[in-house]
Amino acid sequence: MSTHKDIIIIGGGAAGFFAAINIAEKHPELTVAILERGKEGLQKVKISGGGRCNVTHAEFIPSELVLNYPRGEKELLGPFHTFMTGDTMAWFEERGVELKIEEDGRMFPVSNSSQTIIDCFLNEAQKFKVEILYNHSVKSIIAEENGFSIATSQGTLECCKVVVATGSNPKIWKLLEELGHSIVQPVPSLFTFDIKDKRIEDIPGVVANNVEVKVLGTDLVSEGPLLITHVGVSAPAILKLSAFGAVELAKLNYNFKIEINFVRLDFITCVQQLKGFKQVFAKKSVLNSAQFDVPKRLWRQLVLASNIAETERWADITKQQLEDLTAQLTAAVFHVTGKSTFKEEFVTAGGVDLKEINFKTFESKRIPNLFFAGEVINIDAVTGGFNFQNAWTSAYIVAQSINDYL
Repeated sequence: MSTHKDIIIIGGGAAGFFAAINIAEKHPELTVAILERGKEGLQKVKISGGGRCNVTHAEFIPSELVLNYPRGEKELLGPFHTFMTGDTMAWFEERGVELKIEEDGRMFPVSNSSQTIIDCFLNEAQKFKVEILYNHSVKSIIAEENGFSIATSQGTLECCKVVVATGSNPKIWKLLEELGHSIVQPVPSLFTFDIKDKRIEDIPGVVANNVEVKVLGTDLVSEGPLLITHVGVSAPAILKLSAFGAVELAKLNYNFKIEINFVRLDFITCVQQLKGFKQVFAKKSVLNSAQFDVPKRLWRQLVLASNIAETERWADITKQQLEDLTAQLTAAVFHVTGKSTFKEEFVTAGGVDLKEINFKTFESKRIPNLFFAGEVINIDAVTGGFNFQNAWTSAYIVAQSINDYL
């Protein structure tokens, strides 16, 4: 026996809840249900930002905000003019959740707890009579003349409109393919680089604040802080490369070389400055007098890699040693042999082909009354709250579009 709902949202994550609440608030006469395959929803919200939930990012200009989306930059420009960071802040604050901006631009609830966001969603869902059906794994989606028939592990439901907000879920992508959508094959995005190298193996925790990193043999380049870890390198300079290079690095099977400029100077400028230090610090040991704001422990490793002995003084180093040190500082090459997941972030590039979606409404161009929100489509972002902002914006516009239809 089947049950009828007006609107069914598949997926009880950030985008699913946001869409359901906004639809139900504007249309209390509609029956709105969320189908969640797990025994509880909002799991990514729970673990995001180390359990604090990085709700969005303090970037308030749409044309600047879109630059954080390796896939979706062009498509999100219009939607961000409709609903973006300031609207997100207002939405939560109207519901008693204050957000704060941290130094790096990331935004969190003042409570520093993701539970605040979860409680807000659950309260709003209850208030507007959104039905949340847990343990409902979707088996099939059939488009019918007047709506959809959705078979789940708990029975079949009929509805007029469907919102798919399942994130990176291969099973749902397969069902969408069966409905006639094209799926861009998923590859990991937002990951750290695995590197085994004598220069960095004993200095985990060291941060070089402003480096430039290039992936050799490609056009990929980024800049920013770099963190040396137990297994390789991480932090924004690397995460940006992993996001913007997601497809290219997958093709290289995560085996490639990177070149790091630790001092953001060209070779000639750097060698000239080192010659100056040779005069000024003549009697000091090179190993113990770090320059260019390079962290001391990293400096020592780069000096040793330049064939400069621990006891050698600036006055004693040769032209060749000076050039070797310049090469280590401006163009150190490291061999990347794999990737590791960044913290708890499981982000993929891939999903419903962007060409098949109307970005004024987030409705399918292939199947009427089928809508998408969040990462189920081929949009992903760098770390810092941007993936959530895509979830809020797409879900809000879906809610608005459904409202316009009724």
